[in-house]
Amino acid sequence: MAAFIFDLDGTLIDTTYAHVMAWQQALYEADISVDGWRIHRRIGMSGGLLLHALSDELDREIMPELAKRLQKRHGELFQKSDCGCRPLRGAVQLLKRLRGLAIPFGIATSGSRPGINPSLEALQINDDVVIVEGKKTEHPKPEPDELEECCKRLGVRAQQCFVVGDAIWDLLAASRAGMFSIGLLSGGYPARELFDAGAHRVFCDPAELDQSLYQLGLADNT
Repeated sequence: MAAFIFDLDGTLIDTTYAHVMAWQQALYEADISVDGWRIHRRIGMSGGLLLHALSDELDREIMPELAKRLQKRHGELFQKSDCGCRPLRGAVQLLKRLRGLAIPFGIATSGSRPGINPSLEALQINDDVVIVEGKKTEHPKPEPDELEECCKRLGVRAQQCFVVGDAIWDLLAASRAGMFSIGLLSGGYPARELFDAGAHRVFCDPAELDQSLYQLGLADNT
């Protein structure tokens, strides 16, 4: 039995760039100037890992107390953004299609409740869907903990899972978990980087994945 494990931001919800702007503003308020592209390449990591990676890249130490304040401020700014938690093209329809095909799916995200609740509501995801929040696992992506926990709760084996993500961190985690990975271009990473990170297939967005389920042997080509 096949199952899907989806990332959330940039994979099902069009929030990647809202997160970039929120992080950039939070850092600016702390007198840390960071170009947006540097932040973009870290989206998909947990907040703690993102800040640690940026501190290494900028050669400026971000102490734990400051990191905590920055994560809190990022959350506040993100919630105030006008992104509207819009589902990406075809995301709602893809999830409905999987339900119709009786293919189980779950969400493994570095985000957490209540911050992700508006996104889940926009996707029409109910309490019966497995949601694994990054802060509730020991190690966030690119470690495989979130994916392994989701797999366990779905009641399937790793070899039966299709992991769908828009960032290299999702795909590296899938590789470490021994799962088949699918990259989406909707988070802004080029196809070559997604393939290099371990993606077995790359599609533009959820709509193209929906139209291509037959390539995975999961639906008729109709």
